[in-house]
Amino acid sequence: MKTTVNRASLPPFEEYCNEIKDLWDSHFITNMGQKHEKLQSALESYLGVPHVTLFSHGHLALESILRVFNFPEGGEVITSPFTFVSTTHAIYRVGLTPVFCDVLQEDGTLDPAGIEELITDKTVAILPVHVYGNVCDIEGIERIAEKHRLKIIYDAAHAFGVKYRGLPVVNYGDASILSFHATKIFSTIEGGAVCYRDDRLQQLLNDDKNFGIRDTETVVSAGGNGKMNEFQAAMGLCNLRHIDSLIEERRILADRYKQRLPSYIQFFKKRENTTENYAYMPVLFPTRQMRDKAFCVLSAEGIETRKYFYPLTSYVPCYQALPQNTPVAEDLSERVLCLPLYNGFSNVSIDLIINILQTGMLFEDTYLL
Repeated sequence: MKTTVNRASLPPFEEYCNEIKDLWDSHFITNMGQKHEKLQSALESYLGVPHVTLFSHGHLALESILRVFNFPEGGEVITSPFTFVSTTHAIYRVGLTPVFCDVLQEDGTLDPAGIEELITDKTVAILPVHVYGNVCDIEGIERIAEKHRLKIIYDAAHAFGVKYRGLPVVNYGDASILSFHATKIFSTIEGGAVCYRDDRLQQLLNDDKNFGIRDTETVVSAGGNGKMNEFQAAMGLCNLRHIDSLIEERRILADRYKQRLPSYIQFFKKRENTTENYAYMPVLFPTRQMRDKAFCVLSAEGIETRKYFYPLTSYVPCYQALPQNTPVAEDLSERVLCLPLYNGFSNVSIDLIINILQTGMLFEDTYLL
């Protein structure tokens, strides 16, 4: 049986059935219904943030917040190439230009020292990524943004439940986006959200995700359709009830990996004063050749891993003409491998993976790409 690198966390079947049962009575299954509103309120409470606006997809949430800030077309957004391609695509698709900044060796997050060198008169925002849930240098980024009067929009897709200095990380910056994709630690099947403090953004985001419709006779802008439906919201309500126990289960599994993996394998450093969510299990090999060999050794035994994130998003054809000077990000992308980690995974499976690595990596020429 194949072992996947991740797997959706689902609530008990009966719990979800009970949650959606009343939809058959109301026949109200979309257009920001009762479950949508209930989940939005529950997330605002859990995340300690004044406003959460829900979306059908995390990518649409990022596009929407970039759009409603009304940046000038062609404005530059400084961001990381060490991320899922959605981050870069969102910038590009709303008519802005991604500017790639290098990352920190110890955790893969945006390097504040490189940001200021990239600022021009076209720069409108900084879009850092809490990659794997690793918290960015929030203070360093904020100092630069304040100095140059730039917006900070955090891609916190990996960081649901992560806290920094006692606060969920979505409370920092001008806005943060979350992804609730099926493989995320908190899932609404598909989905996402924008988290923010500025009251003025609420109506703008709702307009953008609902065709610009204010009422039955009023359309104020050329909005799109990004509404979360009631079945998604119901899944979120169920999963939110279990989120703390899901994170704790992952912590125990991640600790077992860290205790038993070979000493030549490194881990990303966690920033002080952070609480993790253990959404992923990224490890670093000494060389690209060793990473690729481990990938093949495990794949041959039916164990899926992921070179997450390789190649860099800056290598995508539509971005290759943009300036690129990110050697640290390139190095990390060539040595990182995400190992299987999900709720329901077992210590036995972790031990099997470690044994396969310890045995397979001994043979010099086996499984080489």
